[in-house]
Amino acid sequence: MDYEAMANKIMPELGQEIEDFKYNTWHVTNWRNLEKRITGPEFEVGSWKWRILLFPFGNGSGNQDVVSIYFDFVDIKNAPPGWHSCAQFALVLWNPEDPTQYISYHAHHRFTAEEQDWGFTRFYSSQKLFTPCENRPHALIKNDSTNITAFIRVFKDPTGVLWHNLNNYDSKKETGYVGLINQGTTGYMNTFLQLLYCITYFRKAIYQIPTEDDEPTKSVPLALQRIFYNLQISDMPVVTRELIESLGFECYKQLDLQEFSMILQDMLKIEMKGTKVDGTHTKLFVGKIKKYIKCINLDYESSHVEDYYDIELNVKGCKTLSDSLKNYIQEEILEGDDKYEVEGHGLQDVKKGVIFESFPPILHLQLKRFEYDIIKDTMVKINDRFEYPMEIDLEEFLSEDADRSNSHKYLLHGVLVFSGGAMNKGHCFAILKPEKDGKWFKFDDDQVTPVIDKQVLEDNYGGLHFTNAYILIYIRESNVDEILSPVVPEDIPFHLRRICMEEKMVIEEKKKEKIEENLTIKVVTTEKLKNYQGFDLANFDGAHKYMIQKGETYGAFKENISQEFNILPERLRFWIFVNRRNKTIRPDFLIPESYSNTSMEEVHKRMTSHQNEMKLYMEVADKPFNDTIWFPEGNDHIIVFLKYFDPDKQAFEGLGHLYIQKFSKEIKQDMIVKISPELTFQKLEVKDGGIICFQKEIPLDEIVINQYDQIIQVCHFTNDPGEKLADTKVRLRQRLGMNEKDFSKVKISIISETLYVKPEYFYNEDIILSEKLSNEEFLGLDYVDKRVKLEVQKLF
Repeated sequence: MDYEAMANKIMPELGQEIEDFKYNTWHVTNWRNLEKRITGPEFEVGSWKWRILLFPFGNGSGNQDVVSIYFDFVDIKNAPPGWHSCAQFALVLWNPEDPTQYISYHAHHRFTAEEQDWGFTRFYSSQKLFTPCENRPHALIKNDSTNITAFIRVFKDPTGVLWHNLNNYDSKKETGYVGLINQGTTGYMNTFLQLLYCITYFRKAIYQIPTEDDEPTKSVPLALQRIFYNLQISDMPVVTRELIESLGFECYKQLDLQEFSMILQDMLKIEMKGTKVDGTHTKLFVGKIKKYIKCINLDYESSHVEDYYDIELNVKGCKTLSDSLKNYIQEEILEGDDKYEVEGHGLQDVKKGVIFESFPPILHLQLKRFEYDIIKDTMVKINDRFEYPMEIDLEEFLSEDADRSNSHKYLLHGVLVFSGGAMNKGHCFAILKPEKDGKWFKFDDDQVTPVIDKQVLEDNYGGLHFTNAYILIYIRESNVDEILSPVVPEDIPFHLRRICMEEKMVIEEKKKEKIEENLTIKVVTTEKLKNYQGFDLANFDGAHKYMIQKGETYGAFKENISQEFNILPERLRFWIFVNRRNKTIRPDFLIPESYSNTSMEEVHKRMTSHQNEMKLYMEVADKPFNDTIWFPEGNDHIIVFLKYFDPDKQAFEGLGHLYIQKFSKEIKQDMIVKISPELTFQKLEVKDGGIICFQKEIPLDEIVINQYDQIIQVCHFTNDPGEKLADTKVRLRQRLGMNEKDFSKVKISIISETLYVKPEYFYNEDIILSEKLSNEEFLGLDYVDKRVKLEVQKLF
């Protein structure tokens, strides 16, 4: 086998810097007599030891008909705390006498102490290993022997968060910064607030606005002071609700980023008047520009100078920032039918233009990423490639009479990014450099992560995808030390520190009391399932929430719930939601009636001790099986949930639950996952809490595809071969009707039609529509709970 050629053939280029590459072949003999779990020889890659982990007869119940193969990290005992390794790997099982006869799968993964092995539970059908099939003239196992080769590329991770799922990620610990909670559609607000917060000169000016007698929900300055101070001292994401109320905004009203910045800055200018910081806005953000006309045939010129806060620059027709600035000051000739009316001289041929008289210390450049489409009668996004530098000298754009005594070299401080294809349907985040010689960070709502220069520049130039720079912030190099000077305790008003500290102490005390005395229980009803648009059963934020005494018995709890919902107790029973290994949250265990006199604290310890709170599904029986029995008895039934997907509305509707027999074959062909009607539910691994989704027939115009299209389940995608997942996710969220908070929990992976392989998760930088995605593969969307480690997942 030509190992190098094989690696390049089966492993796609991921655009990461390779630290090490190795391959290792394990010759496996006496296959039929192997143990259930065996490991191959150890080998070193990236200074650590690895091996192949093989389950020749399947890993786990229900997988006896397949072979399971994983890539396994061996040095877990020697690995330091917080260890991780980012690796791309492929596992190839091939005929020892004919390397052209093989089956392979590849994946990439962030290996950690919690996820030290990764691979494919359903790698291949056991029956197909021993016979020629699928156009292979020879079997993969010959004379009871085969070869398994592992190809591994270990990548460098300069940010420390490559392929990090950000579950249990601590922004404050990793970056020193915390994020802002999205209150619905307030990503635009969070983005601009983080920018203002990182301009420390401005932050200190906000602190100096008198607010001792103000109320935070009625005072924009006080609400902003509290946000800024909490961003400094908090270890958790900060809420912005007080500021939203003081501004008179609605949480779920989408505003444009530039529109919000103008509204807030105008309000703050008014609040600063007559205070110590009066004029701060002008000092930091306002420059001067001269607008003029020159007569071509007369010795006449008219001009006036205006203040500007930001500069709107063309993206269309301009390849770079420098090109756009030159375009901005390019003179326009008005002649012929466009002659200009000159006072006292009538219609004249003129040159009309603008020129900069000065640039402010903080330069705010608004890129024209949207334009009006007269045919569509709407604003459309311009995703043209537009390059901008880390530093730029602006002196060439000044008028001849402008003051040039100071340098006009500017350094990039921030990139405000818009991800999405429509003006009112997208997501904003900020990439900022808070310190002069510090690192770049991505501020994306409640998470802050380090980024490299490529993510600051190249990834947001636009061109092939819908994520691109929308606003650029540059700071004059000679002013950087002053503008980004550190905030010291003396800069923060005493009353603000005192109030925030008192509130923090009260909150902590209340939390402590509740934890010690009470148990939190969230109850999901069938009604809550009906309109949920996610891929699991419910959004627990909208569940019925109860805070009960830990000593309350299960019988008493059930009685109270029955009275609240006016349902007979015998018609009720409760299932416990558990976090499954496949990243779903499903009702898996029934609380037995024998627990009637058991305290809820004890029920919690016995059945959900690993969860801080109990999540329950309230099952209601509509009619009894006989006079006394309301629910099926025995262990031969499974409770499953039905969802109807309307392709026209791109929406789900929960239809409730039903019981099926484990060995039933009654299954329809129009389910989302292609299932053989000959398989029983048990063989399909459908367990209690499983979801069956069905839909009506798809219209013909959505079925017909051309040679450049690829079929992807759930939503339609453009034919853009370079579109990254981060851009695709924006449209996916809109099509599914999910809010940003819920959709942030969705993970996306490749699902093989055969279901023999373990899904390969995508990350934001991955490109979905590539030649590596075959027509036998689909996208699986998995609703992830942050407390569960990644493992094998299913779509439903």
